[in-house]
Amino acid sequence: MPAKFTTTFEFELPLWQAGVLRVAGVDEAGRGPLAGPVVAAAAILPPAWADTGLPAELASLNDSKQLTEAQRERYFAFLTTCAEIEFAIAAVDAGVIDAINILQATHRAMNAALVQLQPRPRHVLVDGRPVKTLTVPQTAIIKGDARSYSIAAASVLAKVTRDRLMRAYAAQFPEYGFAEHKGYGTAKHLAAIAQHGACAIHRMTFAPLKPAGPKLF
Repeated sequence: MPAKFTTTFEFELPLWQAGVLRVAGVDEAGRGPLAGPVVAAAAILPPAWADTGLPAELASLNDSKQLTEAQRERYFAFLTTCAEIEFAIAAVDAGVIDAINILQATHRAMNAALVQLQPRPRHVLVDGRPVKTLTVPQTAIIKGDARSYSIAAASVLAKVTRDRLMRAYAAQFPEYGFAEHKGYGTAKHLAAIAQHGACAIHRMTFAPLKPAGPKLF
């Protein structure tokens, strides 16, 4: 059976106790879709919460993929209005993703979010693998969005922001159903691409949009 992960302050607490108080959780949304931007968010939660626990408004905060849309929206509203929380969000669009690849675009979005936090964080908790371009000391945590409240908060911020962007794109490009699948390669999305071709927010370097190989004449 897969390991069960519980979101906690396990990774923040040793840093806070060592006097490193500005610890940012960082996560992204949208690496896998065929269309739309990749969005990254950074969140700094107050060290006092190690003693008081999460506010009731954030009860059951977890990896955004484990939450319902209603839960994510409710957490997003609190995370973006609570005076004790610092946060920043950045997006990199499909054109840049095609130009520099999705991994580099994801890292660019993460750095763009972090640079908005002033003063800069003194340590960053990253979901997944290390990000070589970060200039701030970091801890990379596998399944970090389910093991760190800071990363979980960033996960929610990134996911809700991207979903809202894709719903806006759905109004601009109604034939693709972006509001429903958010740009992921569902059967409905693939059928729409086959019928209508690609639109301005499709990632042309992603299969099946990327040509399979050179044509022979």
